[in-house]
Amino acid sequence: MEKHKSLSYLSRRSFLRNSVIAATGVVLLPSALISCSDDETGLDPQGDFGFFEGVASFDPTQDKVILWTRYTAATNETGKPVILLDVATDRTFSKVVVSESVEIDTASDNTVNVDVSNLSSNTRYYYRFRNERTGATSVVGETKTLPKVGEATEVRMAVVSCANFQSGLFNVYGAVAESNADFVVHLGDYIYEYAIGGYGSNALTASLGREHQPEGEILRLEDYRARYRQYRGDEQLQKAHQLKPFICVWDDHEITNNAYKDGAQNHQPNEGDYSTRKLTALQVWHEYLPARVNDNAKIYRSFEVAGIVNLMMLDTRIVGRDKQLEYGNFLTQTGINEAAFLAAWQNPSRTILGTEQRSWLMSRLAASQARWQVLGSQVLMGKMFIPTELLLMTAQIAASNPTPELFLRFNTLVAQLVAIKTRILQGDPTVTSAERARVETVLPYNLDAWDGYPVEREMVFAAAAGKDLISLAGDTHNAWHSQLTDASRRKIGVEFATPSVTSPGFEAIFGNSPQVIAGVEQSFALLIDDLEYLNASQRGFMLVTFSNNNAQADWRYVGTVSSKTTATTSGRTATEV
Repeated sequence: MEKHKSLSYLSRRSFLRNSVIAATGVVLLPSALISCSDDETGLDPQGDFGFFEGVASFDPTQDKVILWTRYTAATNETGKPVILLDVATDRTFSKVVVSESVEIDTASDNTVNVDVSNLSSNTRYYYRFRNERTGATSVVGETKTLPKVGEATEVRMAVVSCANFQSGLFNVYGAVAESNADFVVHLGDYIYEYAIGGYGSNALTASLGREHQPEGEILRLEDYRARYRQYRGDEQLQKAHQLKPFICVWDDHEITNNAYKDGAQNHQPNEGDYSTRKLTALQVWHEYLPARVNDNAKIYRSFEVAGIVNLMMLDTRIVGRDKQLEYGNFLTQTGINEAAFLAAWQNPSRTILGTEQRSWLMSRLAASQARWQVLGSQVLMGKMFIPTELLLMTAQIAASNPTPELFLRFNTLVAQLVAIKTRILQGDPTVTSAERARVETVLPYNLDAWDGYPVEREMVFAAAAGKDLISLAGDTHNAWHSQLTDASRRKIGVEFATPSVTSPGFEAIFGNSPQVIAGVEQSFALLIDDLEYLNASQRGFMLVTFSNNNAQADWRYVGTVSSKTTATTSGRTATEV
């Protein structure tokens, strides 16, 4: 097959291979659907076989849910394995609504994806997969359909992102499994592409048994599949999938670091064709994290929940994103060429969504009557404009092995800027124009976020005007709470951004000193106008609860990722009315 035809096929290919209709009030036994010969039922299975990657459910609606597993066949099991799916409304499977054979796809790494329909809304279901020939049975999974209008007064979602296997234990996933969340919103970086010893590795990686498999950077189809199998072999991630339905989007590390539609920072010419790598990575993503979409390259989609939430999951990474701007391309001997940077930054044609997705988002915002319009956006939407002096020194620290002298200079600079900003806020008439310029001459901190695409952000803000807008974001590994304001300083909504599952936050730049981290958190919150809260060093998730009265975010943190624990503490609660 010609290359361009192959790539087009991968983009269109459907991974929802089975469609099952639940039978209301009917019990179907496997024997009524499958007849096995004496040789088949009498198989003495050899080798390691079974459902080693557990079970999972995805994309719940009021009447549908996608159920998933992966089966490893016995070494003496011939032909395509026959897998039976049971779905019931009780743990003992006495009230079965589905009992049917479903297809295993040996061309998709032996995964099984089943879209079950005709379910009841706001209902908990139990499911399992079985192979009668080998006697293998999966764990029992739990899932829940979404409520219709009037069936729930609250909607609870756990929000997670950025789980680097090499960085530590997935305690956050264990805590999510034990939470009272109705479902999980995963904002991406579900896997990381790096080799053993690459980004995220630390002194405990080897002793914890967290070294990446395969050992090299993942580039090819089997590499990506092996990496997903490693992550899905994790006990705590399996537990989260077993007990909660997930709604997922990808970020960059499912492909490679700082990806965009035509390339990526971590893709080099000697690593092959980027388009092939990208579509291979997206194929495997759908094999392991199925989404109910018509085109596998377009994962933006929406979920209406109880008339309270209109959840719009976006792709701010791949489908439409133009290449990120880089400050390094605007540096001169005297600093940043601000005129050149501003011209590029304010280019009205630059997009993070692409025109098709932007039109879809605007139409969804206009049509929805839900109380809360909620964006599942991989990257920060809030404005992180910091004083240019502070931006340059932060970049210097991030790009080097900082010395105590550099940290001293940083602390001195922060103290000066905080003092000036405090005097301005207090109305001090002695603040000079030069001092004011030091804190009011600002640039965006992160050009890989919505801050790098300000014109399009204003378009979205205009479309959301008059709505109650909440942005959920991940990507940065830190926790943030920000006001969303447009170019006229009018409030459009708020942003709740989740910390990472394991990936290092600002402590990877500034070190682990509590005093230094506290200083960074306090100074950023003061110097960045729209920022209300920053946690720069702890791992965790957000439990976000929506009602017709308010939206409340609770940032939950685990104490460590170096030893197993699911205990969490609440670091902050923010309420929007």
